[in-house]
Amino acid sequence: MKDSFDRTIDYVRIAVTDRCNLRCFYCMPAEGIPYEPKQHLLSYEEITRVLRVLGGLGFRKVRFTGGEPFLRKDFMQLLENTAGLPDYDSIHITSNGTLLQKHIPRLKQLGITKINLSIDSLDPERFHKITRRNDFDKVMRTFALLVENGFKIKLNAVIMHGINTQDIIPLAELAKTHPVDVRFIEEMPFNGGYKENLKLYRAKDIHTDLKAQYPGLEMLPSEHGDTADLIKVPGYQGNIGVIAAFSRTFCHTCNRLRISSKGEIKTCLYDGGVFNIRDYMRSGVTDKELAKKFQELVKLKPKDGFAAEQSRTNTTTPLESMSVIGG
Repeated sequence: MKDSFDRTIDYVRIAVTDRCNLRCFYCMPAEGIPYEPKQHLLSYEEITRVLRVLGGLGFRKVRFTGGEPFLRKDFMQLLENTAGLPDYDSIHITSNGTLLQKHIPRLKQLGITKINLSIDSLDPERFHKITRRNDFDKVMRTFALLVENGFKIKLNAVIMHGINTQDIIPLAELAKTHPVDVRFIEEMPFNGGYKENLKLYRAKDIHTDLKAQYPGLEMLPSEHGDTADLIKVPGYQGNIGVIAAFSRTFCHTCNRLRISSKGEIKTCLYDGGVFNIRDYMRSGVTDKELAKKFQELVKLKPKDGFAAEQSRTNTTTPLESMSVIGG
């Protein structure tokens, strides 16, 4: 499918839950957020139906997020359903790694080996400060097991001014000894309550740090839908990426649709939600009607994140928690 700006849209991100067992302060308040009742969430049958219809419209990549997706009961069943669909050659999961270990053998059997692992510091004390939980060792054990089992791993680190900028180079060094991609992400204001006067460590600041450490680094060409500026350090097994999530410099290549755990369609991370597909499906529509609705929704995709944010300026509702949006 093409949107109104001739971008090919073939990637859907689906949050299966808004619950998380960590409390990263850039994502949600310490006390958590009001969770959606189970009946408000898209059922696994509904998610599978959405994926089947989108597959017929040309979608080829799906990413499951949360919250923490492995907190949702029988999440593996949804993954098995998805692996059985004919259209998806790329099934991804974003996880904090705390509950993933025991599922590694089954994921490998299903061929689901593309994992984004969130870790914002390699220092246990900073990890605890950021996540408000003491799960550093558990996450690192998960990381080691994923590497050992040949998974294609991307490590995601949100870089925050005055918090973890000193972790940029230690995290980047993981790409030297491991075949993993390390991606540094600009902090965003989606923490369940808008941050006034957000002081950002921008993508350009991260690039400056990397260039100072690695004078021989090479910028790699981007591919369809890439959000990261990709960097190769000669001799390193993996690559490094910088995602300008707040600066929004990659919108012209955006190829994605987002669906929250309660079925809210977001054509952009920064919009306020454009349609509830859960309620539409539960009204009794056919697959043909559902496909037509998705075609209409894709045409609503804004030019960029700034236009999307502008469209919601007439509301006093604070920006959602990233746990609600789905990462």
